[in-house]
This record gives sequence, structure tokens and C-alpha cells, in this order.
Amino acid sequence: MPSSLSPSDYDAFTRRYYSGEVTEADWRRWHAERLTAVLRKVTRRSDFYRAHLSGVDVDAVTPDDLSRLPFTTKDDLREAMFAVLSGPVGEGAIYYETTGTTGPPTPCPRGPEDIARSNAHVEEAWRRLFAAHFGARMPVIALMGPSELYAFGDTFGEVAQRLGACHAKIWPESSRVGFRKALRLLKELRAEVVVCAPALCLSLAKAARHYGYDPREDFGIELFLVLGEICTPEFADNVASIWGARTLPTLYGSQEALAIATGCAEGRMHLSDPNYLVEILDPRTGAVRGRTGTGELCLTMLIDGIKPLVRYRTGDLVTVTGPGCPCGRPGALVEVVGRVADRIELGGGRFHPAEIESAVLRGVRGCLGYQVVIDTAPDGADQVTVRMDLLPDISGPPHQVGAGVAERLRELAGVRAAVVADGELDPVTNTGAYVSWKAARILDNRTEPDDAALVARQVAHRYAIAD
Repeated sequence: MPSSLSPSDYDAFTRRYYSGEVTEADWRRWHAERLTAVLRKVTRRSDFYRAHLSGVDVDAVTPDDLSRLPFTTKDDLREAMFAVLSGPVGEGAIYYETTGTTGPPTPCPRGPEDIARSNAHVEEAWRRLFAAHFGARMPVIALMGPSELYAFGDTFGEVAQRLGACHAKIWPESSRVGFRKALRLLKELRAEVVVCAPALCLSLAKAARHYGYDPREDFGIELFLVLGEICTPEFADNVASIWGARTLPTLYGSQEALAIATGCAEGRMHLSDPNYLVEILDPRTGAVRGRTGTGELCLTMLIDGIKPLVRYRTGDLVTVTGPGCPCGRPGALVEVVGRVADRIELGGGRFHPAEIESAVLRGVRGCLGYQVVIDTAPDGADQVTVRMDLLPDISGPPHQVGAGVAERLRELAGVRAAVVADGELDPVTNTGAYVSWKAARILDNRTEPDDAALVARQVAHRYAIAD
């Protein structure tokens, strides 16, 4: 059984995977060989895993009995830091860290094999997506995400370069760029694809109007490819009403776990199957529900790079279903529901973030941002105020929009809701994926703010649209 994987072997397997030639027997062999290779490596080269997996006969563990292994948690990574790595930092090609917004930043170096085998799935996804949307030509791409100690710019820049697509790294929230310059470049370059977090789609639109642009008329944007945050179909429809551009998910992943899934022209996310063993857990008990279903995503990485993680609890609530997308790509389908910790108590029920956003934005057009404020009414019931930055020329009369939002929240959670038109929303609503969807969208005055909410307020000034 091989202890390492050659580039040619990986490339050959992924070619067969994308052409639909991998059989069930092939998968069983791949999973077994890759799992053993990773377990051998981490117990040999990672100080953390040598102790964490002590007493386990790693050669006897199979993909069907991963529960013999303990979980790896975010707290484990924060405590162990560099001891998690399966080799010295110098063996990596690029050093990254997590953002550290809700805890100490953890080291996430990537070696050449990590980068190549993760990016391969992003490249395949973009190749097919662009072919479906632009035919034989490549679009001009604007990459709008952080690059310092963060993989966003490197990952998408390398993939764009491999595809032969002109791209510019334009980070509007950088002090050297800002929204004014970012908008000028979008217009002058006639960028057709913008890659960013969902919240930035709306921040860009608000900034465009602030600086005298018409988002529909003055730019050539056809696609927003979004990542890192919940993006409901209702949110995507709202973005289209402002920009006239389609919004699709392009990547779900993290600094620690790399590119877990990539998007397609149907608006779905496909798991990077060759790179992971997936378990769906009961978020409360940790019990395994299977490889499909709804629950907390737990990953065992099958690429034995510099930081493979074993039974890593992502903290993400997802729904995983089997393959079968009209786009024709293989791979299990992944829908990100939200963070496990972001479940919202409202009106006696518990709701996922996506449910709240869908109720607020269903049928809404021309909304530049929103915030849900939850208070306790004098009678002890939950009372909701939704602040919405609306463009009446697109949305229609704000009172009509508000009536619809209030009715949908009443149907969802049985709560009283009022809607207030507010052209100057709390800047925290712009922080989005860079801290926490819940911290950006929900202001819960019933309880003391958690760490994510406090961090979001501390950094909100960085996301101002005027410069």
C-alpha cells in the first residue's frame, strides 16, 4: 500500500473521476489506500497526532470504522498550533493563517501537493462553468478578497492563470485600493466575473451609487462567483435585480480544510470527492449519521500534505446528497446551511441562518443590505425589527416590501415584526463572511454579544464604502 501519492497517479485518478470512469471498487481501493497513507504520515510526523492517535493501530482502521479515531476540533488546532503539522514549516510552499477573528490564528501552510490537488477541482469547476456561460473564450475576472496570509488571491489567481483568463486582484477593503479605485477598475477593465463574498456584492452596489455609477449600465459584470458565506437563492435574486448579473456559489472551503467543494452552472456545490472522507454528525452528540444527510460536516483529508486533518469537525451545518446534478459533474452535492453555533432562537423555535435570510428576502428586489434586530417585548415575547436599505426605483414602495417581510417572519416563527427603511445601516452588516454571517446580519439584544459579534463590531470600520 503506497505511503505517498505521485502527481501522475493523482492526475490519472482525477481524470477518470471527471470522465465518470471511477467504479465502486476503485473508490474502495482509493479510500482505503489514501486513509492508511494519511494516518501513517500524521502518526509519524505530527507531534499532535502522534499523541492524539496513540494506542490506535492505524493500519487496521478502515473508511467504514472511522469512529475508532478521535475527532480533531478547532480548539485542538488552537492549542496544538505548529505541532499539528506533519513536517516543518519550511517544507511548505506558502504560509497562511486563519483570520483569527474569534480565536488565536492557527498556522495553515500548504505544500506543493496540497495546492495542486486542491486547486485541481477549482480549475475543473471554472473550466466547465465558463464554458457554459462564455463558450470558448475566457472572461476578464476581478478577484475581490484578501491576500495577506490568506489563500483567496493565490488560489483563484493561479487557477485563472492556468485557464488563460486575464485577472486582477482588487481588494476594495484594502487601504491601498478602496471602493472608488475598485469601481474604476471594474469599469475600465470591463470585468465580466467578480469573485467575492456575498456581502461584497451589495457593498459594491451601494458604493457604485455613492460614486455616481449605475450598476447595470456602467459595468459589464455578468457573474458574481461567491464564497465563504451563506448565499441563499433569494439573496442571489436580489443581487441580480441590482446588477443584472447572475450570482453563483464558486467555492466552499477554509484555510484549514482547503477547497472542500466547488460550484457549477446550476448553482450547486460539488464535493472534491478524491480529497476527503465525509461524515455527517449529530452536532450535539457527535454521533455519526452517515455520509449523506444534514448535520455537522466532519472531514478526513486524503491528501498526505503538510497538514492533513483526521476527523476534523468543521463546525459547519451542511446537507450532503448523492451525485446527480444536471450540469453533468460528478461528486456528492453539498449545501451549506450555516455554522452549527449560528442557530437562532426565535419565537420558541430554532432556525438556521438560511431560513431567516430566505424569509427576509423572498421576493425582495433592490435591497442594498439588511439587519434583523431581535428584542424582548414588554409581554416577554420576541419582537423583530428588520432594517432594510432599499432602492425604491427597484424594490417598489418600502411599506409594501415591509408588509411582505413581516408576514413571512410571522409565518416562519410566529413573531411580530416591523420593517424600517434605513439608508445608513449599521456598518457591521458589511463584515459578512470575514467574521460571521450571524454577527453581520443578526443583532440580538436579548443576550450579551458573543465573541464573533464583538469582533465584528471592532472591525466594522474597515468595511466602509466611502474613502
